[in-house]
Amino acid sequence: MTALPLEGVRVADFGWILAAPQCTAWLGVMGAEVIRIESRQRLDPIRFLGQNPRDLKGPDGSPLFNGLNYSKKSVTLNLNHPRGVELAKEIVRRSDIVVENFTAGMMKRWGLSYEELCRERPDLIMVSGSPLGQYGPDSHSVGWGPITQASAGICHLTGYPDGPPVSLGGTWPDYMVGVVMTYAVLAALYYRRRTGKGQYIDLAMAEVVTAMLPEAVMDYVMNQRDRGRRGNQDDIMVPHNVYRCRGEDTWVAIAVETEEEWRNFCHAVGHPEWIEDERFRDRRSRKAHEQELDQLITAWTRTRDRLDIMQLLQAAGVAATPVYDTESLIADPHFQQWNFLVTPGHPVTGNHPVAGIPGKYSAIDTLRYTPAPCLGQHNEEVFGTLLGLSREEIARLHEEQVIY
Repeated sequence: MTALPLEGVRVADFGWILAAPQCTAWLGVMGAEVIRIESRQRLDPIRFLGQNPRDLKGPDGSPLFNGLNYSKKSVTLNLNHPRGVELAKEIVRRSDIVVENFTAGMMKRWGLSYEELCRERPDLIMVSGSPLGQYGPDSHSVGWGPITQASAGICHLTGYPDGPPVSLGGTWPDYMVGVVMTYAVLAALYYRRRTGKGQYIDLAMAEVVTAMLPEAVMDYVMNQRDRGRRGNQDDIMVPHNVYRCRGEDTWVAIAVETEEEWRNFCHAVGHPEWIEDERFRDRRSRKAHEQELDQLITAWTRTRDRLDIMQLLQAAGVAATPVYDTESLIADPHFQQWNFLVTPGHPVTGNHPVAGIPGKYSAIDTLRYTPAPCLGQHNEEVFGTLLGLSREEIARLHEEQVIY
């Protein structure tokens, strides 16, 4: 079996909620040994989210937690106790990477700042994720995905021209930040292998989101033009929208980029006369009469099945796909063929599928998906085998609520 690319790399994972756990799960799948440091004193909220309130299974029964924390180990440490901080430093001393996403300044208050941890491991790589970064006038703001979206400006662009700003999915920024965290850590590892030097990565969630709006930012900076909300319309492509189909709340997305695609589209939908229509003769004309064109297309799509529309238009070389809810997406044959869902299994929640890494690698035979850890499951292994504490000392630290 081919070795995984991050084998031999150890991660001290102080992360919680969504963004940092997403990052460290991906690192674990790629072979890193991830030690999740948490505490019974302040449990990660997502250890309970997603559970049936009439059938609570405790801190190990959340499908949401277990879908974000596979391929890791878990230890419990009370970081408000000096000995707990010492043990955390011992783990960091034996680690390559530290990941955390607490409110700015929290790690420093515990005595676990980058400067402090570098005394334990001079070539340490550390990434801190927070809503608005570790420095500046707003750095200590507490924020979640929806608030971060608003701070980053994306809500101003999301919505219809005659409507209010709209949130683009509540927790969407968290998962995007997790992906960027992973990329930043891998880049830092590559740099360290070349130079022997570690580094500190201050990753602001709002900056990640704003960086995904380059057209709007450049338009405002260079042209002093506020793009505002445009619904599903594109600057250039037309038609470019989602159209109602047959059935209850079913839609299909259609995008036409070139004149050849436009002609193919018109023939495919049985309206070749649109090609010669003065309103639609070229892209500029179609943009000027976009609302009229959308109404004509909707009259055609709303009497047809969304899958039939997709197959017809794709066969004609036109981009089209159904707008899926979660249940429909999971049932889609193409989605299933990619084996994106994996089943690590779990002693409490069972063999429920979870989202894996969205990529296939020709040089990797099998990625490492292991069940998400139960709370404190690896205390004996980490504190005993890795740190070398005796069973008696571990028992005493349990009694003193240091390992807690």
